[in-house]
Amino acid sequence: MLSVNDRIRELRRIMKAKKIDIYYIPNEDDHLSEEYTAGYFRCKSFISGFSGESGCVIITQKFAGLWTDGRYFTQAEKELEGSCVELMRLKQPGIPDPEDFLIQKTPRGGILGFDGQVVSAAAARRLEQALLQKNAHIYMEEDLVSAIWKERPSMPKDEVFVLSEKYTGETAKERIRRVREVMKERKADVLVLTALEDPCWLFNIRGNDIPCTPVVYAFAMITRTKTYYYVDLSKVPYGVKNALKEAGVTIRPYRALGDDLATLKDKVIWADLNRLNAGLYLKLDAGNTILNNPSPVLAFRAVKNETEIKNTYNAHVRDAAAVCSFICWLKQNAGKGDLTEVSVQNVLYGLRAAQKDYIEPSFETICAYRENAAMMHYTAKEDSCAKIRPQGFLLVDSGGTYRDGTTDITRTIALGDVSVKEKKLYTLVLKGHLDLAAARFLYGTTGNNLDILARRPLWDINIDYQCGTGHGVGHVLSVHEGPHGIRWGMPTVSRPSAILEEGMIVTDEPGIYLPSQLGIRIENELLVVKDSENFYGKWLKFDQLTFVPYERDAIDVSMLDDTELKQLNDYHKLCWETVSPHLNGKEKAWLKKATARMSR
Repeated sequence: MLSVNDRIRELRRIMKAKKIDIYYIPNEDDHLSEEYTAGYFRCKSFISGFSGESGCVIITQKFAGLWTDGRYFTQAEKELEGSCVELMRLKQPGIPDPEDFLIQKTPRGGILGFDGQVVSAAAARRLEQALLQKNAHIYMEEDLVSAIWKERPSMPKDEVFVLSEKYTGETAKERIRRVREVMKERKADVLVLTALEDPCWLFNIRGNDIPCTPVVYAFAMITRTKTYYYVDLSKVPYGVKNALKEAGVTIRPYRALGDDLATLKDKVIWADLNRLNAGLYLKLDAGNTILNNPSPVLAFRAVKNETEIKNTYNAHVRDAAAVCSFICWLKQNAGKGDLTEVSVQNVLYGLRAAQKDYIEPSFETICAYRENAAMMHYTAKEDSCAKIRPQGFLLVDSGGTYRDGTTDITRTIALGDVSVKEKKLYTLVLKGHLDLAAARFLYGTTGNNLDILARRPLWDINIDYQCGTGHGVGHVLSVHEGPHGIRWGMPTVSRPSAILEEGMIVTDEPGIYLPSQLGIRIENELLVVKDSENFYGKWLKFDQLTFVPYERDAIDVSMLDDTELKQLNDYHKLCWETVSPHLNGKEKAWLKKATARMSR
């Protein structure tokens, strides 16, 4: 296999032959998935050697750069070492935005290249408009990396399946009807669904095309009278075909969407140009009117119905039993044998797999010992992982996808004595975590408004974490879903701000990451529920969906105020009452101690 430098050298040869001056390789797939994609689409990782799920690569004849965010800086430094690829740290002083860099470095009269199937129509239009001033052009007809990637994985071929109404609470017919009502209100003739989660939610279909995310590589198009599902026909078994037919859905080949879009004339087409790839956009006739707005399905699937909420709660109870069993086992075995990050996380995988209705992990577990936890998205590898000793912190960020819900939880576990500094930092993270979970807020509030509650204890000592505080969670879909989230800063096109609605699920996960020292994160899932209503308006609050105790051996109780201490004890009481019936005797004894009342 070619080295990273050899791959880049070969790409430059192809670029030169096609007179392309600068080439852009994003992380996305044909559906513009921002994070998790099938192996077939990981061109960014293939060309650069960086395995993280975020970022992009830009290549010229004299420069190769990887842009990624603060979650991956430490990981990228290690993985790029020895290659010609330069790490471009996003949002750091002196580092240009990738789009600005592309515009700046494309020479006058030159050519910027990229695969139009993995770049949004909105981004392509912005670049095209900016390059007009330089009399430069865009070449996006093909994927140049494919000519180099001789051992490229094939597209996924696993069969899709129906998630029954007992889990979803709605039939596909009912969901299609809801979508058409919104289309009628917005006077849209056609709705194009490109995000992988949208057709899955709409038709109650799930699959296995992306590891740890039960989605299907498929598009959908809805008109006032017809509904089309674009998918690899070989993946649709007889029973699913019948279910789709019953819902009034016509199945079309996966690549047929472009041809069908080309037939539309003088229509009002609802398509999110930030999620429609540039290749598909070019198929649209200029006589059509584009309603450039986020898909209505995005808002629908963000708000869980009563059935989904009940099922999600049940999934979390079983998941908490697995995680509590794991922590109990870990505490008893941390000093025994040759435990490693990999062998420890495999125990957790097994405990989750034994739970009812388990499908798969909801993401690849982050099991990071001591300084490895400073890498927010660290992945333990068999040949390089750390050995576990009965001292310091082990950070475990994990989750499960069950037929009734999706879970995501992080616990930072003390495996032995904890230093005064470690205890202080853990307690600061806990304070922010508790303060956010206790928030009461008026309807109309967004996650941007609440973020400071989690960061305040850390900002008070001039420490920050370079990522959001929380993300939306799908229902048996992606563990990371919008449109809502909890993050600081002004909303942007790529990071819009959405009002928090009853029925939304969001994570609460502040942390501290000190490179080459330690990482601490505490994460629960929260459900937005109604609190009360008065003269000022409707008030909302959060209910807990995660039921695993915090690390009492790392809590400095003197740092908690009375409200936080009561909140901590109330939460631990809830964990005991919820999970203890699902544990064996040894585990129950551990949980009793772990949730015992704390006092100063």
